[in-house]
Amino acid sequence: MAVLTDTNILLRLLQPHHPHSKVAQHALDILRARNEILNVASQNLVELWAAATRPFDENGLGLTVDQVANEIEQIKRLWLLVPDVPLFEEWERLVKLYKVSGRNTHDARLVAAMHMHGIESILTFNLKDFTRFEDITVIDPAMIS
Repeated sequence: MAVLTDTNILLRLLQPHHPHSKVAQHALDILRARNEILNVASQNLVELWAAATRPFDENGLGLTVDQVANEIEQIKRLWLLVPDVPLFEEWERLVKLYKVSGRNTHDARLVAAMHMHGIESILTFNLKDFTRFEDITVIDPAMIS
């Protein structure tokens, strides 16, 4: 099974003292042991860059550009980076069909990428952001055993 890894999972791996860090790592370890194909989209890496390089006082991780560049290189070695393909038409179909608005439009773009690459599942801590999309499986990392 192919699984898209949401950005919040990747961010928690960069925060070893965050309560979700160990949960995220445990879930990924189990999925890898099951030989699941762990994927990321370029959007995940862009979101990671934005959040990780943003200062602490702006709800970021406060990492340097070099630190984040190194982390992204690691991710690209450990995850399958799905190729960029035109997503706009699928994204537009999804936001209209599911009446998506505001910040959740970014989540719809990840679902569009999933559709374009035949990925049926997403690993995320933000379950409610994806449950509206009826044709994907939303995996809670805390529920993997």
